[in-house]
Amino acid sequence: MVNAAPTDQHHTAAQLATGVGFPLPYGATVIDGGINFSVFSNHAQACTLVLYRPGEPEPFAELPFPDHYRIGNAFAMQVYDIDPATTEYGFRMAGAHDPENGHRFDDSRVLLDPYAKAISGRDTWRAENPLKDTPYPYRARVIQHEFDWEGDTPLHTPLEDLVIYEMHVRSFTAHESSGVKERGTYAGMIERIPYLKELGVNCVELMPIFDFDEWEHWRKNEETGELLVNYWGYSTVGFFAPKAGFAAGDEISELKALVKALHQNGIEVLLDVVFNHTGEGNENGPTISFRGIDNQTYYMLTPEGYYYNFSGTGNTFNCNQPVVINFILDCLRYWVTEYHVDGFRFDLASILARNEFGAPLEDPPLLKALAFDPVLGKSKLIAEPWDAGGLYHVGAFPSYGRWSEWNGKYRDCLRKFLKGDAGQVEEMIQRLMGSPDLYPDRGAIASINFVTAHDGFTLADMVAYNDKHNEANLENNQDGFNDNNSWNCGVEGVTDDPAINALRRRQMRNAFTMLMVSMGVPMFLMGDEVARSQNGNNNTYCQDNALNYLDYTAKETNADLFRFFRLMIAFRMTHPVLRGSYHPRFTDYNKVGVPDMAWFSTEKFETGKPDERLTIAYFLGGAYAKGGLAQDNDIYVMLNMHWDDQPFDLPKLPFDRHWHVAVNTAADSPDDIAEPGQEKPVNAKGGKIKLKSRSVMVLIAK
Repeated sequence: MVNAAPTDQHHTAAQLATGVGFPLPYGATVIDGGINFSVFSNHAQACTLVLYRPGEPEPFAELPFPDHYRIGNAFAMQVYDIDPATTEYGFRMAGAHDPENGHRFDDSRVLLDPYAKAISGRDTWRAENPLKDTPYPYRARVIQHEFDWEGDTPLHTPLEDLVIYEMHVRSFTAHESSGVKERGTYAGMIERIPYLKELGVNCVELMPIFDFDEWEHWRKNEETGELLVNYWGYSTVGFFAPKAGFAAGDEISELKALVKALHQNGIEVLLDVVFNHTGEGNENGPTISFRGIDNQTYYMLTPEGYYYNFSGTGNTFNCNQPVVINFILDCLRYWVTEYHVDGFRFDLASILARNEFGAPLEDPPLLKALAFDPVLGKSKLIAEPWDAGGLYHVGAFPSYGRWSEWNGKYRDCLRKFLKGDAGQVEEMIQRLMGSPDLYPDRGAIASINFVTAHDGFTLADMVAYNDKHNEANLENNQDGFNDNNSWNCGVEGVTDDPAINALRRRQMRNAFTMLMVSMGVPMFLMGDEVARSQNGNNNTYCQDNALNYLDYTAKETNADLFRFFRLMIAFRMTHPVLRGSYHPRFTDYNKVGVPDMAWFSTEKFETGKPDERLTIAYFLGGAYAKGGLAQDNDIYVMLNMHWDDQPFDLPKLPFDRHWHVAVNTAADSPDDIAEPGQEKPVNAKGGKIKLKSRSVMVLIAK
């Protein structure tokens, strides 16, 4: 069946002056005297441009594209004497409705332009869309935008020098304690940049800010009256459009102002981007854009015309189809050029390495194109190297010398070692070195090290819960990870037992210290620095409430922990020997008198790997900082995850230098970490030092 173009148009091409458009760039482009519209479809037989006034349910014009306005498979039209500021638009696509062969054309629907730079209908967070019951609730806006960047450019901070703070824009200031004028917005985040500066992070990784619909799959908790919504935003509606609901005013200007302000404070901006699927879901989901424009091109389809679901959300984007490759490249280039972002983290990135039938590719065209694209040449590219279909690429993601990876093996091993699981030392040694077993040729900067992220427990919950408690999500606690490698330290959840609370505190300090002294690129979750808890919920994707918000009063109630995080970050940034981009060689290859790195056992002074136990000790030669290009103190790290105190040998130093304590997680604040320059000499006898159970100590030589 072929759907004919609609006949009940308000205007015709003869009544509104039009002309043949140019096919590139796609989308709506303001030109002298009008607007150029261009949209691609490989299989549509006809296309109609539908024009609206803002807020009006009915279009003011519907303009079919004449055959000679079609250039190849691009429909291109120039429309004259219309005001971009008062024009919204969409497309009707006519063609075969033949799902078994992958075609789902329906010209009764008005479709969103995949290249829409701004989208109306979701302008205010959780406000009801007044157009939700119309055929076209998400409306592409035509933008004309000027912004004074004042010379701003991406910062290009070396990867090894980053400390990444994963965060949600709304969560950062939605709590009333944030004290900002516009809570939960880009503008509110600008007001709270001093908090980030005080903490010391130099990179934020923003959870999705591409336009999405928070009302997707919403439901109500009948007991509490609370609404559960699509809070995290991993369900993109518009890939070029910033989430308007995160803005107090004009989202484009406000987001650019945020990026500029962060850059002015030395903080890079990474975007968490979702190209593995879209908000259209499976065959039962809404038709918003891609499905109605060219379903067969944009999605991976089974031989029966259904949707492959390697994303776990109903559909899978056909990422290695040439048209889709260009779409993704165009999108990322736009965010780099128009918004000055510094890089991207790709959600479920293993999908980006699958072919149209879902089979893994050895040389994925998309990943290769992203790695070698000129515009993206200095952008950070970070993969979440797995997907919901079972493809697990940690250590094997096609990198082309450019990609880094969320190192899930680092997270899992550190958590197991932290809670005292046997058999972790050999792997933990690899993780501390930047995982040379996983990245032998790519160096430590291939490893994004993390203990916590938005998926899973917060740091405080990781030491307070053995099991997830996701009942508030109304999914019978079936959602979220079951294998959390967590330990509640003796009691499940909140307790007033001072010994257990002290142990939990120490375990949080242990975890963060290990993260900060590991080679590779550290990342941690917003709120871990103040013991933010989600009450054991490890999948708060639907919670628009205190479970996700950062409560700034916790900075005072947990001032000792915030101080520890602040000074631990400062310690890493002060000591370049911790931030090498390459793996250590365990030799004195520059003939400076000490090796770049050496391992020590806990019982006798000797180099080499320690026996399988719950203790690790290693020496870093300061003369080898940055491969010998920088000078630093020698550093000695001792990790004791045993439930008993353990003796450690101290490496000998030249007579004019002595070991000083920089970090001792067994001590109470403020003795748990020293202010820079105020490190106290080690009190040790016979060249040995005893570490308290479940503690970490870091020494510097001076």
